[in-house]
Amino acid sequence: MDDDLMPDQRPIREDLQATLDARRDLGPDYEAALVDSFTERLEATIAARVRAELDRYGPPPHKKSTPGAAMIPVALGSMVLGIPLTGIGVANAGLVGLIITWLAIVVINVAAAAAIMRRG
Repeated sequence: MDDDLMPDQRPIREDLQATLDARRDLGPDYEAALVDSFTERLEATIAARVRAELDRYGPPPHKKSTPGAAMIPVALGSMVLGIPLTGIGVANAGLVGLIITWLAIVVINVAAAAAIMRRG
């Protein structure tokens, strides 16, 4: 069964066996110190493996975000809300309601686009 282990797993197994042997030799008074020592070595081994995997695959690709992509939800939301608001505006104020409704939608979209462009 030891032959199936990857080479870098053997030191952990050996460390654990040494910790158990030391605990048997030293007694329960040293158990906490032995466990802490083994845990530190185990954490260091895990961290080294994670670093090796990250180095092997390199950093994740940086996704380039385009400012236009952030405007899609704003534009779709404007269209979805624009239809009922147009109906309400026209029903209550006629042509003036239509103009005010769409003027407000345009102002909101321009403000959102300016904010997104400043951020991006």
